[in-house]
Amino acid sequence: MTRPSYPFDVRSRDVWAIALPASVAFITEPLAGLVDITVIGRQGDAALLGGVVIGALIFDFIFSLAYFLRIGTAGLTAQAIGARDPHDGLLHVVRAIGIAVIVGLAMIVLQIPLLDVSNLAMAPSAGVAEAFAAYFHVRIWAAPFSLINYALLGWFYGRAAAKTGMMLQLIIHITNIVLSVGLVYGLGWGVTGVALGTVLGQVAAAGLGLYLLARHFGGVRRLVSLIVPGDLLHGHALNRMFGLSRDLMIRSLALMSAYAWFAAQGSRMGEVPLSANAILLNFLMISGFFLDGIAQAAEQLCGKAVGANWRPAYESAYGLSFRWGTLLALGLAIIWFLGGWFLIDFMTTSEPVRAYARGFLWIAALSSLTGMPAFVYDGILVGSTLNVVMRNGMVAALGIFLVAAIPLQAGLGNTGLWVAIHIFFVARAGFYWWALERKKAGLFTA
Repeated sequence: MTRPSYPFDVRSRDVWAIALPASVAFITEPLAGLVDITVIGRQGDAALLGGVVIGALIFDFIFSLAYFLRIGTAGLTAQAIGARDPHDGLLHVVRAIGIAVIVGLAMIVLQIPLLDVSNLAMAPSAGVAEAFAAYFHVRIWAAPFSLINYALLGWFYGRAAAKTGMMLQLIIHITNIVLSVGLVYGLGWGVTGVALGTVLGQVAAAGLGLYLLARHFGGVRRLVSLIVPGDLLHGHALNRMFGLSRDLMIRSLALMSAYAWFAAQGSRMGEVPLSANAILLNFLMISGFFLDGIAQAAEQLCGKAVGANWRPAYESAYGLSFRWGTLLALGLAIIWFLGGWFLIDFMTTSEPVRAYARGFLWIAALSSLTGMPAFVYDGILVGSTLNVVMRNGMVAALGIFLVAAIPLQAGLGNTGLWVAIHIFFVARAGFYWWALERKKAGLFTA
């Protein structure tokens, strides 16, 4: 049976209507991390800073395994919108929320073995390990709420409700920032205060997001009446969701493995390289989250085009996303080259850490340029639900990264680690381009 087509146009203003609020929202995530690191970093204790750095990285790694709840839900919802689904992809978000609750509670139950494995993987010094444990045992309680927020944000962004998504993310991170500063400086709770601020930010956003979801469908009672158990548990839909989730989980595992390996190698070089690399890695993350605004626009618009079976809109979204992504990446690189040392000095009062970080600022600043194509392709592939391409590309890029990083670090030290990260980005984008050119035509039917 031939699929119907629903023509629509994509212009620059359509890209920025999603990208701008999404970028504002996404940038609060690394900024919250910057504040957490700065609040502890200005205590002047490298061990405490190292504990927070490792804690944040470990939770990024753990939660990334469930990031499919966000990007998978966004892609499926965008396609549902393009196909004129009367329920706006409701079943997709309900399935994702159910998984979020189950996985989040399991993480709380398994927190002790998770901490043990994390210590084994990161090999922190005694002082760093103590601070890390204090952070971990508080932060773990955010797990169910963080994962529910992933599902909700995927649904809102998949519907192009970027302003609502922005509001929820601002609540998460502004609450975190305010409480972290207050609990550390006001009550002297140190690492525990930083972790608790993160937990409460996630709780607040999850509560509001669930309320907005119910209100969109006319209240809780009306929402429940729309969820038909047979449709919710439909075999084909579940198989599609679990297949997508599996591939995106493997993709996220490969991505975070590269970052974790990078951090672990820094940890093995000592507290100063670990802390300096963490500060510089935040430059990369800030660039990535700005660029993720463009990727979010590509995700929604390309997904809508696939659902609408309209290739001209897909090609327009593809081209405009790369055009604006290139200009944004160039601007970010210039900002880091010219002003990055101000941020380094603000984030830590440790002179050894400052000096070490300044020496590698130039190579960290390049990450916005080398990372841009990979970030934008992520959005295009998510919207297209080309999950196998994403999985295979990320795994291949991880292999190339490790093969390059081992000899590069041996020969060039920390510079070699940073060169390997750039190789990781370029390899990933190259694979995505090659694969997508062969898949495009199959996304649409005449």
